[in-house]
Amino acid sequence: MDFILTEEQRMITKTISDFIEKEVIPQEKEFLQNERAGLPGISEEKMQELQEKAKDLGFWGINTPEKFGGADFGPFLTTLINIELGKTFIPFAFGGDADNILYNADEEQQQKYLWPVIRGEKTACFALTEPGAGSDAKNIKLSAEKDGQNWDLNGEKIFIGRAHKADFAMVFALTDKKKGGQGGVTCFLVDREMGWKAEPIQTIDDWIVSSIVFDNVRVPEENILGGIGEGFELAMKWITLGRIKVSSWSVGIAERALQMATERANSRVAFGNAISQYQAIQWQLADSAVEIEAAKSLVLQAAYRAEKETEVQRHYASIAKLYSTNMVHRVVDRALQIHGGMGITKEFPLERWYRSVRKYRIFEGTDEMLRRTIANNLIKGYVNIGD
Repeated sequence: MDFILTEEQRMITKTISDFIEKEVIPQEKEFLQNERAGLPGISEEKMQELQEKAKDLGFWGINTPEKFGGADFGPFLTTLINIELGKTFIPFAFGGDADNILYNADEEQQQKYLWPVIRGEKTACFALTEPGAGSDAKNIKLSAEKDGQNWDLNGEKIFIGRAHKADFAMVFALTDKKKGGQGGVTCFLVDREMGWKAEPIQTIDDWIVSSIVFDNVRVPEENILGGIGEGFELAMKWITLGRIKVSSWSVGIAERALQMATERANSRVAFGNAISQYQAIQWQLADSAVEIEAAKSLVLQAAYRAEKETEVQRHYASIAKLYSTNMVHRVVDRALQIHGGMGITKEFPLERWYRSVRKYRIFEGTDEMLRRTIANNLIKGYVNIGD
């Protein structure tokens, strides 16, 4: 695999990097001030303004297929972009995109769900995790019982991002108890007005997740996404790209943290010298640089295999996420240590990242689940060592 970028890839990545540095990172000071005052970090109006500026540069629907008006950059280039996005804690996202599995929608579903999401008129959430089925997605219990031309959904989902503001949910429910999780799960497009209720849960940072309750929520047959029994494969398709995205953010955060740590080490003086002159600091910087490069290689390899739609793309996405999310925790910890007392203040993003990156080792697959997946692939011969 040759990861030497093409001229187009370099140009796009450079443009995004400049946009983040000139337009997004300058919002951080005000964002932190707002948070300290108990206010939203960034307003929806400001986010829309940034998205419009990005659109003027040609960045709109970067993952959206061309037939839906998008750029369709693909997993590899998108990963390069997500690394750049990871360099700021401002939750910026390009407009014009939709969850990848929504492109499996039929014509009627496209008009009702896909196009409104692309246009920014509706928000969707991905509802897979349950109280007893997080990493063990095959153990889904939320049931869907058929009643004529409708399905009645009963059960609970938990830790669902965007559910507090979503207009509809992509809900994975058990439609065939005999087949169970794999082959017996179906994905439904469920509007909020159909009756599901979300209860927000505050987490370690500003990320809001929710518990969703389904009590005889009636969903029409035409709201099945994909087909009956195809839910598990759709979920894995979503999760694979999700793991690569989190891995990309981890690399971006780590690169920014290392940059900050290096600048601080050169400017902070102790015992008559910049602390960058001391081996204790040098080794922390060196170890961080090595780990970042290793993680980036793993992430780009996972993205490359996803781009080529190889059968082992999930395996390499799992490897990338396991390593990169642990790596970023170590790098941010070192950067915070190098900053000393200032590192733990809310004047800098480091303490915020220190809290935020901890969740990366849990959602989109826990460390333990990823190790289990990787080991099973090896033991059962699904992947060949050295390929």
